[in-house]
Amino acid sequence: MLLFRGVTLDLAAGDTLRLTGPNGTGKSSLIRIMAGLMRPFAGTVTRSGTVGLLDERPALDELAPLGRALDFWAKVDRAATSASDRLGIAELADVPVRYLSTGQRKRAALARLIGQQAPIWLLDEPLNGLDSDATALVEALVAEHCAAGGIAIVASHQNFNLGGAKALHIPEFAA
Repeated sequence: MLLFRGVTLDLAAGDTLRLTGPNGTGKSSLIRIMAGLMRPFAGTVTRSGTVGLLDERPALDELAPLGRALDFWAKVDRAATSASDRLGIAELADVPVRYLSTGQRKRAALARLIGQQAPIWLLDEPLNGLDSDATALVEALVAEHCAAGGIAIVASHQNFNLGGAKALHIPEFAA
């Protein structure tokens, strides 16, 4: 089944794109294609700059304490700073990742995303499991990223304040 065709995106520094559409229309697949995790059936993906992905899999060692799990990625990403304090997870450094709540895991994944220092952020349902304060913080982080010249592509069924974002609606049963 072909999920979508004829998708052309041209985003520049500072742009934000919101992907919308019903469940199962291919928003997550499109994010994965843009991240290089899936190949498009046809066409090409061209991007300039590294990509940071935030999806339902936080890529954190479940058995490790959160601090050690984030330190691993900080070394891989050569991150100079940690966003743990800002995201309210610094006090969880000694807690094994497997014991974190959904919202805590999401904030940990955001800390890792920020540490990557990637100019292109791909966010698939970034607000799942977050309370209203954490939601506002994520919105602010995305706005700051784009104000600093980054690009953000966000697929979310929840209201996400993206002020001036472009939108791409993927309809059900696209042909």
